Amino acid sequence: MTTPSIRLHDSLSGGRRELEPREPGKIGIYVCGPTVYSRIHVGNARPYVMFALFKRFLEHEGYDVTLVENITDINDKIYAAAREQGVASEALAREMTALYRADTDRLALGRPDREPLATETLAEIVALIEALIEGGHAYASQGDVYFSVRSFQEYGKLSNRRLEDLAPQDQGEPEGEQALKRDPLDFALWKAHKPGEDTAWESPWGRGRPGWHIECSAMAEKMLGLDFEVHGGGSDLVFPHHENEIAQTEAARGETLARIWMHNGMIRFGEEKMAKSVGNVTTLADALDRHGRDALIVFFLGGHYRQPLAFSDERMEEATQALRRLIEFDRLLGRSGALAAGDEAPEVAALRDEFLAALRDDFNTARALAALFKLVGEGNRRLGGKEPLPGAAAAFADMLQLLGLERLQDRSEEIDEDALRLLGEREDARLSRDYGRADQARAELKARGWEVRDTPEGPVLVPAE
Repeated sequence: MTTPSIRLHDSLSGGRRELEPREPGKIGIYVCGPTVYSRIHVGNARPYVMFALFKRFLEHEGYDVTLVENITDINDKIYAAAREQGVASEALAREMTALYRADTDRLALGRPDREPLATETLAEIVALIEALIEGGHAYASQGDVYFSVRSFQEYGKLSNRRLEDLAPQDQGEPEGEQALKRDPLDFALWKAHKPGEDTAWESPWGRGRPGWHIECSAMAEKMLGLDFEVHGGGSDLVFPHHENEIAQTEAARGETLARIWMHNGMIRFGEEKMAKSVGNVTTLADALDRHGRDALIVFFLGGHYRQPLAFSDERMEEATQALRRLIEFDRLLGRSGALAAGDEAPEVAALRDEFLAALRDDFNTARALAALFKLVGEGNRRLGGKEPLPGAAAAFADMLQLLGLERLQDRSEEIDEDALRLLGEREDARLSRDYGRADQARAELKARGWEVRDTPEGPVLVPAE
């Protein structure tokens, strides 16, 4: 089977690259997951949603996909949060891992194929560090081990940063560790056990724990090998995290870590990115409680994955209104029945092609969503006027499935039958120029708590104010 061409923006080359598997028909994706020191927020959920849907799309295109999303359960932030709460770091990490899985399960997009933990990858981490030391790219210092940044000539190629422009604090290392380094730009691969840290592991350099960057290099290689197809994560990870992953792996193995680097934009709250350190977070659990799963998915779909998204009550209300239009169209398809039967109409086929072309062009969900609403608009016009639109129901269902919205077809009952009947009567009256009856239907809907809002995609019901 020949798979269609898919082009993706590659952060490393700065341009579009065709997705080319190592093995025909197989794709490996590694995505940097959360550090489990607290519950994840809406910004953390964006890559989870995006790559779950990306996998779904690739499978639709005929690929066998392995999606790996790690869980960082060894990290300075976990120690700090555990001390603040007066609990064991291991217990906190275990609790937050369980809550992360529970919260993301509510997105109903399926779990990644593999979810490695740093605590389960210690042997591979130590072996990778040993290879770096043997190759002259790392050195031990009083129980710590550091990567020698200047030993890797291509350092900075992902983030386009020059060594002469970097400052020691850019690596995010605590100030107390600077004295142990040969070069202030070097970063930690292994950290010696310190007072106040309640977990540690044995290594050739003494008891301690791995640095953050080496964890992902080891987990990615363990799960997918080298030169796998796609490495993903938030754009805030480009430097230093992903830059350091590339340096570690290529210095140790002499091979490419990943072929394409995909980075999603940040979720913004006001003028700043949503971040726990800033304190402007909305947890995923709270967002799901308040807005619902489907509205949150629509919100994520509404922007290209590489662009930042603003999270606000206004944006979530827009997503909710869009969701209602989809639900109402699904009901119209059900009511129209035979009008939608038969071979796929040319208009429907063209919109299906437009939808898939958008996803094949750097996974542009915003353009794909626009094609879906074009189908809704055409369907409302044709089916509302009792004209057939063959293939509309099947195309609509396929598009919903690829966008993770197939469950909304079970939500039609949220708007009661009488309200939908009155909306249909109003449209019939308008088409027949019986404006008196149309106004009467609108008034009856208002009495039932619904307001009719006319949109380019057709009329929708919204709760009356």
